This record gives sequence, C-alpha cells and structure tokens, in this order.
Amino acid sequence: MAMLLHAKCLQRLAIPGPLRVLYKDYRTATPQNFSNYESMKQDFKLEIPEHFNFAKDVLDQWSSVEKAGGRLSNPAFWWIDGNGGEVRWGFEELGSLSRKFANILTEACSLQRGDRVMVILPKIPEWWLANVACLRTGTVLIPGTTQLTQKDILYRLQSSKAKCIITDDALAPAVDAVAAKCENLTSKLIVSQHSREGWGNLKEMMRHASDNHTCVNTRHNEMMAIYFTSGTTGHPKMIGHTHSSFGLGLSVNGRFWLDLTDSDVMWNTSDTGWAKCAWSSVFSPWIQGACVFAHYLPRFEQTSILQTLSKFPITVFCSAPTAYRMLVQNDTIRSYKFKSLKHCVSAGEPINPEVMEQWRRKTGLDIYEGYGQTETVLICGNFKGMKIKPGSMGKPSPAFDVKILDENGAILPPGKEGDIGVQVLPERPFGLFTHYVDNPSKTASTLRGNYYITGDRGYMDEDGYFWFVARSDDVILSSGYRIGPFEVESALIEHPSIAESAVVSSPDPVRGEVVKAFIVLNPDYKSHDQEQLKKEIQEHVKKTTAPYKYPRKVGSLASPAFVQCFGKGLAICFFLFKMTSPLKHAIQKVPNRTNDNRQ
Repeated sequence: MAMLLHAKCLQRLAIPGPLRVLYKDYRTATPQNFSNYESMKQDFKLEIPEHFNFAKDVLDQWSSVEKAGGRLSNPAFWWIDGNGGEVRWGFEELGSLSRKFANILTEACSLQRGDRVMVILPKIPEWWLANVACLRTGTVLIPGTTQLTQKDILYRLQSSKAKCIITDDALAPAVDAVAAKCENLTSKLIVSQHSREGWGNLKEMMRHASDNHTCVNTRHNEMMAIYFTSGTTGHPKMIGHTHSSFGLGLSVNGRFWLDLTDSDVMWNTSDTGWAKCAWSSVFSPWIQGACVFAHYLPRFEQTSILQTLSKFPITVFCSAPTAYRMLVQNDTIRSYKFKSLKHCVSAGEPINPEVMEQWRRKTGLDIYEGYGQTETVLICGNFKGMKIKPGSMGKPSPAFDVKILDENGAILPPGKEGDIGVQVLPERPFGLFTHYVDNPSKTASTLRGNYYITGDRGYMDEDGYFWFVARSDDVILSSGYRIGPFEVESALIEHPSIAESAVVSSPDPVRGEVVKAFIVLNPDYKSHDQEQLKKEIQEHVKKTTAPYKYPRKVGSLASPAFVQCFGKGLAICFFLFKMTSPLKHAIQKVPNRTNDNRQ
C-alpha cells in the first residue's frame, strides 16, 4: 500500500512528455506537459497525502525508475567548477550519499526530527546533499547566503535556535566568533580539506558513514524549512515552509512554468541562500526527474555564463533580469551557439521589455517571466503556448486564485491599480508558507478578508494578464536581492561619521534598483574629503552586513543644525526633492518609515 501511494505521488507530480535525445536542438514554444493555459488552469488538481517526504516519495521513486531503465542516461545532478572539476550523480548515487549525510546528522550530531540546521555553503555538491539529508531526517533546513557577516550569522543562529550549522573555511571563523552566544548550537560541520578544532569534518565523516538510513515518515504539514527574508522595518523575518508547500507545491513550477521532463537539463543561477534556489535547483527539476545543473561561480561572469550555455546540453535556463541585462550587453553573445537551449525563464524582479527583445534578437529565444515570493510558489507566470506581453508577469498559476484588491479587500476591475492578493479562505492553498516564525503579528498583517496580501502593487488588464507596479512598502529589489532599508540604516549609523541616515531605492539601468543612502554627517567630519569618506562608509556597510546591501549611491544631507531645526523627515524630503526624486515620493516613503524605525 505504501509503495502504491508513493507511485501515485510520483505520477501526480511528473507527467513526462515524449522522450527525446538529450543533445537534440529544440527551439519551440510548444508545451511538453500541457496543451494550453486554459486547460492547464481548469484541469489542475493535486491531492495532498497525510504523510509526504520529498526524499522518499519523489527522489527515491526516481531512483527506482532509474534502476529499472525508465530514465535516459541524463544525470540527476551535474556540477562543474569551471576549472575542470566535475561531479555527476544519478538518483541512485544521490540517494546513497544523502543517506550517509543523514546518518551524520542523526548520529554524530545527535539531531532529532524537528531540530533546526543552518546551511551556509556556496554552490558545491555538499549543499544539495545537505538539503536532501535534512529531508530524510525531518530536520528543518535554514539556508543562508555566503555573503552573511558575523553579525548576520549571530542574529540568524539566535533567532532560529539552530542546533547545527554547516559551512566552509570562509565562514567558520565568523561562526566561532559568535558560537558562545548561541546556547542552542550544539554541533558544527565544515566542508574542508583540513580539520578545524571544534568542528566535524564533513568530507572525512562521509568517507566512513553508512548509507543504511530509513527516511522519517513526515506529515505533509510538518515544518520543512525556514527562510530569512528582509522586510521594511526590523531584522529579517523567518518564513516557515512545510514538506508539502514546497515538496508538492513546486510541482506547479516544474511541470508548467519550467515545463520540464526527465530528459531536461535545468540550470538556475540563484544564490544558495534564497528560496529561488530551492524553487529551481532542487524541488522543481527533481519533481519532474530532470537534471539539476550547477556551476560554481564565485561571482557573476558574463563570458563564463555564455560559454557554459554553449558548451553543455542545458535545455532550460533561469536567471534574474539583471543577469539577462548584462548578457545582452556583451558584444560577443552572437558568437555563441546555444544548441540545446530551448526555454528561458526569469524571476526575482521585473524584467525590462527591451532586454527581452534584445535576448530574442540575439538568441532566438523568448524569456518567460514568472512572479512569486519566498512565501509562495509561482503566483503568476508566462507559460509556453501563451502570448507573451513584454513587461507583464503573465497569468495566475494553476495553484492560486489571484486578484487585485483595494484597501478594504474588495476586488478591483481590470485596469485599476491595487494590492496583489491570493485567496486563502475558505481553503488555504498548499503552495503557501505557513506563518512568519515567532511573529504572529506579522503573519496576521498579511491577511485582508479572504486574501493573503503579497505586499506588491499591480493591476490586471482586460486579457487577464497581471502587471507589477511597485512594492507597497520600501523593500528594495536589486539584482534579485531583497534589501530592507532598516538593515542598511542600522549598519550606517554604526559609522562614527554619521549622525542620521535614510535609505531609499534608486533606479539603475543594470540592477533595476540600487540602494541609495542619504546621510547627515557629524560636525567633526564635515571637513573630511567627501569622496574618500563615501568609500569608507560603503566599505563599512559591506563589512557590517551582507555586502550586497551596501549603498552604491551616497548623498550628503543638510547640516545637523538644519536637521535639528526641521526634523529628520523634512530634511530628507527637502534633499530628495532638490537632488533626486519627486517630493511626493519623498513625503510618502521616507518620513513614515524613519519614524517607525525610531519606535
């Protein structure tokens, strides 16, 4: 009976299209897994079993299919480091290695079901093994970007109450510096060629671990992962996801938006610290039995991206709009031939129609934009077979009923701007997060009548396409990164030169938005070289918080005396009006938030 249930889960999640040769040149917008948008939306239905575990009910089932010769020779995981290093695992080997990792968590680290595990690793194979090992043990995965600073790590360890942390040589010193302040932290694992005092060496432990492990029988609504995300005020919030919200919910992404089959090779460039990496580098491809491709790139390099797309049989490519903007600006792009590439998608921030057109002209491929959040799976998307309206985020995914709402929760007609909402009552969709962990007031604030309010503003046109207008708060979306102004202001105020600061979004032709800081200097620093001081302040923020949050633009405000006389809010408004933005924008966005931060 159990095997029958597992087989049904797998059958529901993946409906493969016709098998095809891996290297064949496919350039078509014809969907593989559905006929058209209307039938996809109408026919979609997914039953949620009482118990579900992605490792057992999906990965191990694909391993069985693989053993029986039911898959092509396509690997389940394919990793390169750009210097000749390469790893290829089938589902069977992925299963064996992840079971070894699972035994390390439960035996060497004494972790039990429900314990929390923080994983801060770059794009190396151990990151994927850690994901699957946490699934197998029922421990709660907490990913973190490798750009986190010592202060960031301390906050995340303390607030999450994580019992174990897994990282590498680069961040181990930062963990050691704060570990004594984290009373729940009982074990530390390092991915390294060398031993480190107080740490378990994961590579060495994997060599001796047994791969005999029984996956826990998790309920579908048990906590599976916690993701940190920046908000308007305060520190990053913890978002809770269950075994079904991502493990089953992301079937919408894999089957429909990415349109994957088990013969596809999927490359997603997202940072391992973000939920988008779970979306497109773990659950969505493996739900469909596709190959997850990964390239270890310490930083984004246009030439490396283009060479990889040309050299390897990647069929589906996903990246942030910033990456596409940089790629189309590369003069050599026309010299590359992407023989296998057939589907390109984008998410994380709105993509400019001009970039879409340039990509189409230079590659012959469309970019299918999708919209979602850390809190959700795909909310809206452009799907194969649909007419693409450049600049639109497409139509609602089959998992959600999406509406544009006014401040009272009433549904607005086409063409009217309002808040983007997802219906959650009378029945909450399975692809939605459960709550903000330890923050009931924040969780309650997202509800308006029968709808979850995304925090984004938009409108729907007469054809049912949704269009993003702006964030309803002042969270900054830069290169796909979500940055809270409060976090940057907190870092700025620690610099001795700064008396007051305010952070806002500033338009940028490459990154979409960047952080811009307006500062009031302390009197002792008024005579300093202003350009040199700006550089020092920027470096200070890079070291105090994650480097991607630093202000790429810095403007000086009026004198402290002016601020004291008229107040911080009015001083900022005056300066914004004079130097950069319309007064209306300044009045609406700056004073209210800065007042909130003082409370």
